[in-house]
Amino acid sequence: MPTLQQFRYLAAVAETLHFRRAAELTHVTQPTLSGQLKELEERLGVQLVERSRARVILTPIGAEIAARCKTVLREVQDIVDLAKHGQSLFGGTIRLGVLQSLGPYLLPHILPDLHEQHVALKLYVREGMPNVLLGGLDDGTFDVLLFPLPIKGADFRTARLFREPLWVVAPHDHALAKKKSVKKTDLKGETILTLERGHRLHDQVRVLCDQYDAKLSLDYEGTSLDTLRQMVGMGMGLSFLPALYVRSEVSQDQQVTARPVHPGPPARMIGMVWRRHAARQEEFKALAALIRRILKDRVPEVTVIK
Repeated sequence: MPTLQQFRYLAAVAETLHFRRAAELTHVTQPTLSGQLKELEERLGVQLVERSRARVILTPIGAEIAARCKTVLREVQDIVDLAKHGQSLFGGTIRLGVLQSLGPYLLPHILPDLHEQHVALKLYVREGMPNVLLGGLDDGTFDVLLFPLPIKGADFRTARLFREPLWVVAPHDHALAKKKSVKKTDLKGETILTLERGHRLHDQVRVLCDQYDAKLSLDYEGTSLDTLRQMVGMGMGLSFLPALYVRSEVSQDQQVTARPVHPGPPARMIGMVWRRHAARQEEFKALAALIRRILKDRVPEVTVIK
């Protein structure tokens, strides 16, 4: 029978498409990894990998088996986690994925309190694009995500955390900067800048532009919230930026001004997401409740959802 270690080697090759990098990822020598893959092929009676000096290619059956190996390894890790954490909450490492447009502006408000209240809890944090984060959650790279809701996928469970308003950000000398708040009708015909395609905020701002009769800029898209703020400051258009980012960065920039939309301000819903059959579901629910309490006490810019 194949071994779990052989499954790990195949999964690493599928991820890296490179024998040396796969060997480094699994902490073995390249000859060891290559020999174990060869033995796995012999045990299964099929060729899994096409070998050449130039590159590594998985055969069609090899790609399918590698995908199933990842599922098996994820389930085994869940069993280990269940045994390890069954006696106490917040006793180990949680691999947390978070959007680039959220993590730097949310985590500083919650991580100090989490560490103070639960010293044994370790959070391994990585930022990424939406598709990368969801894929990483599905294959076991992440345990839980902080992510905009709703999401599609029967294999995920979610817990709502808070609603974060989107503020209109304008150049300091724009007419809207002189108002205390912005009406939807004020945005008619205005050019709106947003993040490049692939970001959830891009999709949301595109819908807002349709609703407000504004013009979404497709020629100039930002790669980050900082880029958007700088383009707004140069007079290239307006933007909708999240309240936590406004608090952190916009309030410090004299070239731009942020104004709320009233009535009915737009917002994004942020929640926690984990796999439906994750062994640590109760721990994730408790973590969500703890994050809500911290935000309610410390971050008035967002509306906590019970």
